[in-house]
Amino acid sequence: MSKKTIKQDYMQRAISVLLILVFVCFGAATGGLTWVQLIKGEKYRALAERGQLNDTVITAPRGIIYDRNMKKLAESASVWKVNINPSKIDGDEEVLEKLTEKLVQILDVSEDTIRNKASYTKQNSVVLKSKVELTAKNELSEILGEKLFPDDKSKKTVYGDYIDIEPDIKRYYPYSDFASSVLGFVGTDNVGLYGIELQYNSDLEGIPGRKIVATDGRTNSVPIGDYESFYDAQQGTSLVLTIDEVVQRYLEKSVKQAYIDEKANAACGIAMEVKTGAILGMASFGNYDLNNPQAIADKAENERISQITDEEEHKEALKEARENQWKNRTVSDMYEPGSVFKVITASAAIEEKVVSLDTSYTCTGSIKVKDRNISCHKHSGHGTQNLTQGLMNSCNPFFITVGQKLGSKKFFEYFEAFGFTERTGIDLPSEVRPSAGNTYHALSNFGIVELSSTAFGQSISVSPIQMITAISAVANDGKLMKPYIVDKKLDSNNNVISVTEPVVRRQVISESTAKTVTGMMEQVVSSGTGKNGYVVGYRVAGKTGTSEKLGQPGKYVASFACFAPADDPQIALLVTIDEPSAGEIGGGVLAAPVCAEIIDNIMPYLNIDPQYTDKEIASLYTKVPGVVGESVDAAKSTLDKAGFNVEVLGSGKTVLRQIPTKNQSIAKSGVVVLYTDEEQTNQTTVVPDLVGLSISRANNIAVAAGLNIKISGNSLKSSELVSFKQSLPAGSTVEYGQTITVYFKSDHDVSDFG
Repeated sequence: MSKKTIKQDYMQRAISVLLILVFVCFGAATGGLTWVQLIKGEKYRALAERGQLNDTVITAPRGIIYDRNMKKLAESASVWKVNINPSKIDGDEEVLEKLTEKLVQILDVSEDTIRNKASYTKQNSVVLKSKVELTAKNELSEILGEKLFPDDKSKKTVYGDYIDIEPDIKRYYPYSDFASSVLGFVGTDNVGLYGIELQYNSDLEGIPGRKIVATDGRTNSVPIGDYESFYDAQQGTSLVLTIDEVVQRYLEKSVKQAYIDEKANAACGIAMEVKTGAILGMASFGNYDLNNPQAIADKAENERISQITDEEEHKEALKEARENQWKNRTVSDMYEPGSVFKVITASAAIEEKVVSLDTSYTCTGSIKVKDRNISCHKHSGHGTQNLTQGLMNSCNPFFITVGQKLGSKKFFEYFEAFGFTERTGIDLPSEVRPSAGNTYHALSNFGIVELSSTAFGQSISVSPIQMITAISAVANDGKLMKPYIVDKKLDSNNNVISVTEPVVRRQVISESTAKTVTGMMEQVVSSGTGKNGYVVGYRVAGKTGTSEKLGQPGKYVASFACFAPADDPQIALLVTIDEPSAGEIGGGVLAAPVCAEIIDNIMPYLNIDPQYTDKEIASLYTKVPGVVGESVDAAKSTLDKAGFNVEVLGSGKTVLRQIPTKNQSIAKSGVVVLYTDEEQTNQTTVVPDLVGLSISRANNIAVAAGLNIKISGNSLKSSELVSFKQSLPAGSTVEYGQTITVYFKSDHDVSDFG
């Protein structure tokens, strides 16, 4: 073969290979385009559009939480979120320095935070700071149009090229720590974490909005018709609670003071509407600031944690302290009810007719049950008593015999019927679940020893919400209600969506049994261990409790459960003081006066008028006659005859004004101030220290200072009473004639624990 032929052959082969390569490449390109455009076209088109669209989620405002009178307890406020664009900054040190200078100053963020966020150079938007308040937002808005480098005409960038402001939502609690254990709070993602905020999160959270804007390759917004959309966020459902802000404040004030005074581990209080199960007040101490829930509210605990140097130990202690203060102990904790539980034992026994009011028992100070002796709190014994006296004296041996008369099976039926083997179903999270063999004795293991200890409230645990629900059943003619805390749901225009109807869970005891037990409980307050729960003008039925904590010798829970008025029960109260360490441990000494103070405050607010007995009026109060317009001499004569002290202010001859006013009831031998000159109508005096005194001594000191006292305490036992608190602090300045409430309690025969 010639060289020419060989050369031609090579050329033909080369051309063939080239053509093959061309056809293969063309085919691959054509196939790829077909795959991309026809088969995967929609997918890639969507990806391209997504890369050119800025889709921002707009947080929905949560529904408002109101008290029963439509006072706002929680609401969402407008704040803002500040974003930066790392892809535009792209590591430019000059730009970053200028941005940092402004942002540190306006937003109070660290330089390290800004540099860290700016390092995500592949992202178009990174949140620098959320929950930015209006002042900072406005200050930042003012600089968005400013140039970063005003002296360099070649650099036209403005702060707005790198910074973006978006609307955001912040949950706000107007009263800070008010009802904190009930309301709960939300996390940084606006999702409920505790309390009502958690329980009703799906109702409260609303529907987020969206803002969709088209962007160019440099992430600048560009107008492209259909690619500019805005969807409004929809506010969540609002809730109207059964909580009454005024009742809650009185409850919190009194329970908190007991928590502080008794140096307690915790203290709880619940106020329930007995006929519906609605919760009017619920307090759990210590509490915390809802607007700053991460901060430890207890100063001593905060100081203790701050001194822990080990990092892991410090972290764990902080976590435990936070969870402890966030807990709603009224529903999530259990305690030993002690002698309050004798109300349940009495109710069951009377209903089953194994005892009557005439049943008697002679207490010698202890009783033998199988192989053990169980003591009465009065070691010398109460002697022979009837059933009412046994409850008044809180006699353990008496109620052990009552429980034994019922027998294990029948006793357990009532234990179950009153709700102690199940949750109450209250609409709050983390309600503790009772457990056979753990919080109470299973029927299969309910022998005479277990029966005897349970009959007077030991060896079992209940939650405060269980206990007050059971006590309310006695107040409510034997009907056990389902407790609830949300009354209504409202839409964004405050139209009612739904209303909670009261639910009767079951009839536990008959109406006649309930009235019999109520009468016994009223005697406990008027003359028994609950005498410090007595409130002048209101018939209170109650029972004290003092129990040693299971497995914790020397640690006690003091409690008092009551309802009023006894002849037409409206409100039930329970106060528990966990591990009091200031000296006293008894429910009659510690918890009963707290309930008395609360009742004394909330009854007038709830328009429940006092009904004074003749004995109360005779022992305490006298109505002031009206003497305005009379001559000073005539007025003094009238008041002297009525037994009042008189203070005349001014040099006039005629009485122009008097304090207290006509028909106001004040303590006997109180002071009436008469003003005789127009310019002498605002005279003041200093409040004396009225604590630690008898009624007569406190009254005399108050009168000497030109003041009157209102006595809160069992006036029928006046010789036993000693003042322990006053409504206005000593040293404060008030107008002459003003009335100060002085709280009295007795230390005589109020013990209910051996």
